[in-house]
Amino acid sequence: MSEGTRGTTPPPATPHRPELSRRSALLGLAAVGGVGAAGIGGLAYAGGRFPADRLTPAAFADRFEQVYGKHAGFRRNHAKGVSASGYFTANGAGTEVSRATVFAPGRTPVTGRFSLSGGLPDAPDATPTVRGLGLLFHLPDGEQWRTAMINLPVFLDRTPQGFYARVLAAKPLPATGKPDPEKMAAFLAEHPETAKAMAVVKRHPPTSGFHDSTYNALNAFRCTNDAGDTVPVRWSLKPAGPVRPGGTTARPGRDHLFDALIAEVAQEPLRWRLLLTVGRPGDPTDDATAPWPGDRRTIDAGTLTIDSVRTEAAGNARDVNFDPLILPDGIAASDDPLLSARSAVYSQSFTRRAGEPKTPSPVDVERGQ
Repeated sequence: MSEGTRGTTPPPATPHRPELSRRSALLGLAAVGGVGAAGIGGLAYAGGRFPADRLTPAAFADRFEQVYGKHAGFRRNHAKGVSASGYFTANGAGTEVSRATVFAPGRTPVTGRFSLSGGLPDAPDATPTVRGLGLLFHLPDGEQWRTAMINLPVFLDRTPQGFYARVLAAKPLPATGKPDPEKMAAFLAEHPETAKAMAVVKRHPPTSGFHDSTYNALNAFRCTNDAGDTVPVRWSLKPAGPVRPGGTTARPGRDHLFDALIAEVAQEPLRWRLLLTVGRPGDPTDDATAPWPGDRRTIDAGTLTIDSVRTEAAGNARDVNFDPLILPDGIAASDDPLLSARSAVYSQSFTRRAGEPKTPSPVDVERGQ
């Protein structure tokens, strides 16, 4: 189902829920740290798996609004961002595992979006905040490939249930603005896979900015080639330029990460290598918290080039739903339960903001040029 079929009329009104203060939301995320805040990352409901009065796409969207407040016209998560455009140049190597036209030698136009996790469109930039890159590949004959990636090596939750439980455990206390340590400890005791994933994330500290981050599609997919052979695949984008540790460049300002991105693109196009990691029998395809062994074969499928960034507005990435289940022929979903969950909550967020009045994005690219 394409994004355009998911409706553009406002959804029914939802019951009012008390909002936490902006300060409490920010302090709570800071207390949990970049690792904890990653979970406020956009998963929700796998259709039919939960009671309708508990875990639904609407319930998760309501939860984001409760934590961050309601900001009409903006995404419920990864609200702060800029649009981008460029192209992907395939070298043909990816056709070994997939018949998708995007991997055939040649150039494919791309619409992209750089973002920071969280539901505050004007939140101050912070190095530990999870960075996102959404891409829409415009393939021949109207076909599309959409993917949403983040700069973490693994996700923190294996199931939508675990994600929801962690969001509740991380709720800031009104008195302190920080999560209840006992609730968080109890959650981690019940979800050892999340504790392990947090340890993996901590071994991969963030880089200096958007331009030198590696972006990972944390879920596994299934790729099928022209011969009909199917293999599990995970993909990532590795920066082609030099990488600096976070905090090594002093860029003061509320939007310093976005300001640096704008400056980098203005100087020269940014490039990443698209790497396809091929799984082996027994590698988990239903667990985004578990990294595959480091000796798995990778295929360098080509180069993503971003040569323009723009303020979010009508007609660019502002209006794109980066649904991970919009896939071309040759790429299919795996058995990871988070894929249908992400698709459902992204659709809910899109439907809500599509029917709301729009306000200018706080990140004004043209103002900085």
